Amino acid sequence: MNRLFSLPLLAALVAGAASAHAEVRVLTSIKPLQLIAAAVQDGVGEPDVLLPASASAHHYSLRPSDVRRIRDAQLFYWIGPDLESFLPRALSAREGTTVAVQDLPQLTLRRFGDAHAHDEAEHDDHDDHDGHDHDAHEHDEAAHGETAHADEHDHDHRPGTLDAHLWLLPANALIIAERMAADLAAADPANAQRYQANSAAFARRIEALDARLKQRFSKVQNKPFFVFHEAYDYFEAAYGLRHAGVFSAGGESQPGARHVAAMRERLQQAGPSCVFSEPPARPRLAETLTAGLPVKMAELDVLGVGLATDAQGYEKLLEGLGDTLAGCLESL
Repeated sequence: MNRLFSLPLLAALVAGAASAHAEVRVLTSIKPLQLIAAAVQDGVGEPDVLLPASASAHHYSLRPSDVRRIRDAQLFYWIGPDLESFLPRALSAREGTTVAVQDLPQLTLRRFGDAHAHDEAEHDDHDDHDGHDHDAHEHDEAAHGETAHADEHDHDHRPGTLDAHLWLLPANALIIAERMAADLAAADPANAQRYQANSAAFARRIEALDARLKQRFSKVQNKPFFVFHEAYDYFEAAYGLRHAGVFSAGGESQPGARHVAAMRERLQQAGPSCVFSEPPARPRLAETLTAGLPVKMAELDVLGVGLATDAQGYEKLLEGLGDTLAGCLESL
């Protein structure tokens, strides 16, 4: 009798062990990629993230514990050396699957200073556009009645270099999710159908959100707005928007009086407009620039700093950007 009861118990223990083993250790470099992975792993596992949500991917310094997490992850996803320049050395010692999503086929990539928003399907050689011509961009600024400035690009983003904020284009997120689903299915065949179903459900939700955002932004495409960080070009391209200018001090220090006066003149010429910064801190320059002008300030969170890591996290990131950007423009 005891032997008969032990067989189901043994089977349950084996099944439980297999289920526990099935959770693949997924690590992403930044939170937006973690949010996409969370949608794909929903109900099976929970992805981890390397950088704190508020940390700069441009200037992060790895700790010994970070190096261990990178080494131990079965699947690791990062944007690529154009964003996380601190990672290549640490990744060279990895044995697990490592994916730089900027290299995925079919991904749409953009470069800073690309005035006409040319999307690149072919991106094997990232040096092709380093000599980009700014004339078309300056002509576009003149069409808005604004003076072209050398500070049109912010300090971290040289014209001609890859714009690595590629997760802000919904179509790119779907390609990334498909790759994650394929990798997870290969690493965990028992749950392959679940990963594929999650990826398909994610695609349906994002496509529906994309349609809603296109409808909403169609009514505010000509409203002027300015940014402190040139991080939104993918999102803007998806919804027919274009920022009127980038206010960059060219580093940590405050700009000189002449520079501030020139930037204020641009705001005066634009009339009622929106100026967007990023959390967690609003630039000190913001108050100086906007004092006494018909300008509204708001924050655009491209990293999902305050979002829960769950299956709906990425769409909440896009929806939050849409609500903030469109909401401000609608109020002008």
